[in-house]
Amino acid sequence: MRGTRRWAALTLLCAFIASGCTGSYPRFTAKEGRASRDPSSHQLAGIASYYADEFNGRRTSNGETYDMNALTAAHRTLPFNTKLRVTNLGNGRSTIVRVNDRGPFKDDRVIDLSLAAAKQIGLIARGTSEVRLEVVEMGEP
Repeated sequence: MRGTRRWAALTLLCAFIASGCTGSYPRFTAKEGRASRDPSSHQLAGIASYYADEFNGRRTSNGETYDMNALTAAHRTLPFNTKLRVTNLGNGRSTIVRVNDRGPFKDDRVIDLSLAAAKQIGLIARGTSEVRLEVVEMGEP
């Protein structure tokens, strides 16, 4: 009987965790505006950070393996494969990244960049920077 209860509890726990892994449909907040197929209509400014070594080789939210040397990013709501121009407002440098992960998980951040993207816009020294995000190509929901 004890083994059955443990099995049931484990099954319920797994079901609860899996329920949080829903599809990648855009869930835009009021701050970000409404989903639109017009790339120029979606711009956002905020703080960017980056993630690298600890996550390199792990699975991203869309199932890919994270490569810190690729030009990718984590965004909370944009559809996977959305291409964004990320501009560092402190130095004017920009790069284009593809959204393949979910995050950032700190409330004050709007995007987490891969190490390669962070290097391209000069983000490494400070760790975070004020950026502007512009949708270049909207991914499919």
